[in-house]
Amino acid sequence: CCICGQTGATIACFETDCDLSFHLPCAKQGGCVTQFITPYRSFCPTHSPKQAVEATPEPGTECLICMEPVEDRKTFNTMVCPACKTAWFHRDCIQGQALHAGILSLQCPLCRNSHAFLVDMFTMGIRIPFRFPSWEENDAFADLVERHRHCDARECLFPGGREEAEEEGPWELLLCSSCAAEGTHRYCSGLRDTTTSWECDNC
Repeated sequence: CCICGQTGATIACFETDCDLSFHLPCAKQGGCVTQFITPYRSFCPTHSPKQAVEATPEPGTECLICMEPVEDRKTFNTMVCPACKTAWFHRDCIQGQALHAGILSLQCPLCRNSHAFLVDMFTMGIRIPFRFPSWEENDAFADLVERHRHCDARECLFPGGREEAEEEGPWELLLCSSCAAEGTHRYCSGLRDTTTSWECDNC
């Protein structure tokens, strides 16, 4: 292995006439790039691809993900968005974001460009899973689309209780037309059966 010097290195540099090899766990430590897309090429530190975009961070520039300072130039560990050329981030930070976002949601943290950003990140060896974002797994945000389902009147008069309602009539549950965060049975708030709109006290 050209990084650790130990035997058993099975990954060879893709560059013609380069006979260097390395272990996968040593790759990041030594500045090697492994592209996780077909044809799955790997490159030693000397032949690893560099970002083609011409950009240099301003003094004091921080990573947009961890808010820690980046280096004063593009390096293996300091990267920039190829689209806006002003979004700087650490390799480890964008790799972490890629693992959570997946190919459908990964984009520049600043300009939100996705196509050019994805192509460049793949080329630079960022592993981007071909799956939905991790925050959509197990209905993590299902509560955000849940409709309010109980009567918030000071005194609920429905025999079935605050959590129950009927499809129409005096016991239909109306949601606040402004915030939809509170509801009432028509009868509990003295509303007519023909009333279709209601606002809660907070609105």
